[in-house]
Amino acid sequence: MNPVLAAADELQRFCTRENWSYCFIGGLAVQRWGEPRNTRDADLTLVTGFGGEEPFVDKLLSAFQGRRSDAKSFAMQYRVLLLEAANGTPLDIALGAMPFEKNSVQRSSLWQLPENTSLRTCSAEDLIVHKVFAGRERDWLDVEGVLLVQGSGLDFRQIREELEPLLALKDSPESLEKFRQLCQKCGVLTPEDTERG
Repeated sequence: MNPVLAAADELQRFCTRENWSYCFIGGLAVQRWGEPRNTRDADLTLVTGFGGEEPFVDKLLSAFQGRRSDAKSFAMQYRVLLLEAANGTPLDIALGAMPFEKNSVQRSSLWQLPENTSLRTCSAEDLIVHKVFAGRERDWLDVEGVLLVQGSGLDFRQIREELEPLLALKDSPESLEKFRQLCQKCGVLTPEDTERG
């Protein structure tokens, strides 16, 4: 099995045993919904809520090696726990608490893979929200790949409803217009375009 998929499977088995709410995001979700690209790590959202993170962090650190000597204090401050799987693959675990993160996990579904393996990933719509919010050059390339593969089958109203409050928090309303322009570039009509037309 691919090392990243094996690492993700290891982490998922642990989260499932603990009966935790989670889903994979990042490069693994891009492989499912967009144009596949190489990814060297597994990114996961774990719903911990605000104030209840420590037991989750402690349990994970008892089962996985931290990638920093201060992995726990770093996680408590920045809400990302940096671990590695048994095979050395990096694992980035976002400690989720915002409504969007909870919704994303609730909307997640299993992605069937070879060798009787399946991984729980976020939806294509929620992947776009994650990527537009992050806003790095690579993220925009991933958004373009999802638009090209999924096209008009995406729920653009849901994307907008989730994105607008997040971008307001980040004070980055221009990202919504950049997303709309990218949709046009990919030949994908959004509800706004339909209403204008």
